[in-house]
Amino acid sequence: MALYNEQRLKIYNSMTGEKEIFSPLSEGYVGMYVCGPTVYSNVHLGNCRTFISFDLVFRYLKHLGYKVRYVRNITDAGHLENDAETGEDRIAKKARLEQIEPMEVVQRYTIDFHNILQKFNNLPPSIEPTATGHIVEQIETIKKIVEKGFAYEVNGSVYFDVFKFNKEHHYGKLSGRAIEDMIANTRELAAQSDKRNPQDFALWKKAEPQHIMRWPSPWSDGFPGWHLECTVMSSKYLGEEFDIHGGGMDLKFPHHECEIAQGEAATGKDPVKYWMHANMLTLNGKKMAKSTGNNILPTEIFTGDNENLSKAFSPSVARFFILQANYRSILDFSDEALKASEKGFNRLLEAVRNLDLLAVSSSSSFSVEEWKQRCYDAMNDDFNSPILIATLFDAVKFINSVKEGEGKISETDKETVKSTMEAFIFDVLGLVDTTVENTDQTEKLSGAVDILIKLRAQARENKDFATSDQIRDQLLSIGIQLKDGKEGTAFSFE
Repeated sequence: MALYNEQRLKIYNSMTGEKEIFSPLSEGYVGMYVCGPTVYSNVHLGNCRTFISFDLVFRYLKHLGYKVRYVRNITDAGHLENDAETGEDRIAKKARLEQIEPMEVVQRYTIDFHNILQKFNNLPPSIEPTATGHIVEQIETIKKIVEKGFAYEVNGSVYFDVFKFNKEHHYGKLSGRAIEDMIANTRELAAQSDKRNPQDFALWKKAEPQHIMRWPSPWSDGFPGWHLECTVMSSKYLGEEFDIHGGGMDLKFPHHECEIAQGEAATGKDPVKYWMHANMLTLNGKKMAKSTGNNILPTEIFTGDNENLSKAFSPSVARFFILQANYRSILDFSDEALKASEKGFNRLLEAVRNLDLLAVSSSSSFSVEEWKQRCYDAMNDDFNSPILIATLFDAVKFINSVKEGEGKISETDKETVKSTMEAFIFDVLGLVDTTVENTDQTEKLSGAVDILIKLRAQARENKDFATSDQIRDQLLSIGIQLKDGKEGTAFSFE
């Protein structure tokens, strides 16, 4: 029997503002769509937080036994400089500034995106479609929306008629915005605008003579509106109705609101059952964003080459830092927070390595089955990774107590703890034990530390406490902590 039959997963639905029991449209199958990057620059850590959050969702659904089709798009056309649909295409602007082809820009930053997510140990999506690869489908969807009377053409551009749509549907139901408030808060239309109303948005834009990226259509040589690609690609690969749609909180309005309107206008169906939104990562108390320059690149974390950092941190430490907050919470980035995460990460992995060394007893001093279910309860509560991590550290304390001779563990419970720890740490949280990647170097370092421990023991026997303390303190200064116990001195990497 699949685990999803035993575990009661709840997801916070942004549409209803409540946690709801997850029940996919087809039993055993999950369709999930997540808005991917616009590939005109290097992906920053704030972007990565969203994709790591949904990688966690993907991993846990797979762990529960669901067959998941995870679709994450690449925006390689149609995303203008601001959401008011003015300015240049972001990719075309980058291409013009660097005097290269737009698809060179796309290729460069798509590769960067993939490389960074691979370093973070993200699983690749099932399908990764591009906007430019689905121009034909976007044109056909615009035709449907025009035929149903929810869009109009002006001077070669096609716009979605929000007012007409709102007479039969509810534009603003995801973001909680009322159309009346939108009207009151909108500036008057510029004289040159082709829109009937400021709230209307582009399905197709006629390309100006200088616009590099353009395709033929029944209305003009132009390009699709930014919102349209996600409606088209999600419905093509997941159907007119699917289970989960995710993205960053900043996409809720207007992007996701427009997606809902387009889907309902084209098919008459509400496309998504559960809407999920990941919150922002802040730096210096402000939102990370490419446009403001207030951001940090993952490579700067891995190398330590950033004024906000005192040292380099591994991708798994950075991932662990991100997962220590719930995906719906704002998370502030700092050097101190990463250092604390590194210590916690090392303690967690050390406990996993110590499991095999534990002596077994006839019984356990810890309720292992109850602890195991608490791990599931945490993830079943809207993928609550910080509670899961706290629960895993309950097992760390237990493992250390057994190691020190203060607790007991049975053979069966030892195997259960090991399999559960490995499943949640490596399979669900997606962390990587970097010491396994460097086993040879670690063994050599361990041998050197063992020599120093023996020299320290000799110094203590000779009552040369100054040398003993010097060895201990200098090892600690480089992150190696000695622990004196009943069975001798052990060490750990901080």
